Amino acid sequence: MLISIAVYLLLAIANLASADPGDYFRIQVVDDATGRGVPLVELKTVHGVSYWTDSAGVVAFNEPGLMDQTVFFNVSSHGYEFAADGFGIRGARVQTVPGGSTTLKIKRLNLAERLYRITGGGIYRDSVLLGDKVPIQQPLLNAQVLGQDSVMNAVFRGRLYWFWGDTNRPKYPLGNFHVPGATSDLPNKGGLDPSAGVNLNYFVGPDGFAKETCRMPGQGPTWIDGLTVVPDATGNERMFARYVKVRPPLSIYERGICEFDADAELFEKTKTLSEDEFTQSGAHTFRHSEDGVEYVYFASPYPLVRVRATAEAFLDPAQYESWSCFKPGSTADSYELDRDAAGELVWGWKRGTLVPTHQLEQKLQRSGKLTNDERYFRFTDSASDKAVVAHRGTVTFNAYRNRWIMIFTETFGTSLLGEVWYAEADSPIGPWTRATKVVTHDKYSFYNPRHHPVFDQDGGRLIYFEGTYTHTFSGNEQRTPRYDYNQIMYRLDLSNPKLHETTAR
Repeated sequence: MLISIAVYLLLAIANLASADPGDYFRIQVVDDATGRGVPLVELKTVHGVSYWTDSAGVVAFNEPGLMDQTVFFNVSSHGYEFAADGFGIRGARVQTVPGGSTTLKIKRLNLAERLYRITGGGIYRDSVLLGDKVPIQQPLLNAQVLGQDSVMNAVFRGRLYWFWGDTNRPKYPLGNFHVPGATSDLPNKGGLDPSAGVNLNYFVGPDGFAKETCRMPGQGPTWIDGLTVVPDATGNERMFARYVKVRPPLSIYERGICEFDADAELFEKTKTLSEDEFTQSGAHTFRHSEDGVEYVYFASPYPLVRVRATAEAFLDPAQYESWSCFKPGSTADSYELDRDAAGELVWGWKRGTLVPTHQLEQKLQRSGKLTNDERYFRFTDSASDKAVVAHRGTVTFNAYRNRWIMIFTETFGTSLLGEVWYAEADSPIGPWTRATKVVTHDKYSFYNPRHHPVFDQDGGRLIYFEGTYTHTFSGNEQRTPRYDYNQIMYRLDLSNPKLHETTAR
């Protein structure tokens, strides 16, 4: 019996390998407004077999027993909607002829447009099976990477450097837990147009798998944030990050700063930090000048921590400032609000004091030490006026809107961590008050979004952002094949009038 099963599997694999593009029936799902293929659309048969469109919006269908048949597919996708028939069923009947094709149009509900998957295996699997031309160099498997968590990136030495968290591989469930990395060419210097994709050139080990770039001493994974490129006193460009060491079940026991050696393709430990010195966990950075002084700001997603944009300052915890309403010297264990003689809160950039958080603000309100009008964290939905609690994200200045913009994910929205929002403000520190939802997910996570300002187009009218698509934390036990635990790119058109509601005060 076991021999028969083995023979059957070998024959099935051989038949797949020898399949001709003409053996498949092509199904492409396109955005009904743009005509572009939509990734991550589920096509499910009446008997519950699911197929998922690749990054070109394509499924190569060749199901034994269902060829040369009329087959009904239920069609669904996060933030998109297929037209319903008279029974309310959202799907289509197609005649599955080998070598034939059909195009299905789906309506986009999201304000942001889903473009492609950046990481993982089989990004253009179905397109390759059909013999289509694809935009990236490694459409099936790049550096043996099957899944990657939470991106950090920065322009360094004329290239875009990328780093991720925990990373999966084909040969075993445990992969790389010490920051794999890659580079790509900039769009105007040999890189792809960001609407087409990103060619990632991974740093790889002798076995061909994406190698560790930041194994700091100690047990457990190494994670980084705050990736920053700044000059030193001699004018040399240097790239730093902050790292943490993690024990189960997500307990941080060491924090520090590391520096990237581009020749060795490795981060080297520079110094350790105390818990009070390591603020704004999960932060992405940007640079901004104020009163003639350039600073690095740490946004997570509110940019409430900054330091002068030099290597020397970045390495000196005493030079960091927080936009705070607490008296200098306040810590998480002992703090006092900073009020003037009239009882008004004194906000300002202060050294050596506590960084405000939404949780701490709520605690102060409950105790009567802070009024509702004194709140800093006050996002509301521009459509409903409901409160929105920001989780992680990025802040950048946008030339098209001539304002600061934030892309962030929400905590405990209609999904746990799957809702992405857009907001604007006149200053990097706000006030941030109104937000518009641009991406939604049905019981799925899409966390740690990263806007890539280096990809902005048409004077900042078009912006690109990605996030980690995963069932983790969502309560959904059904993982989307190939897409789960990977990075997906979206594009947002800032000329959309629905976004302008975020300017309301």
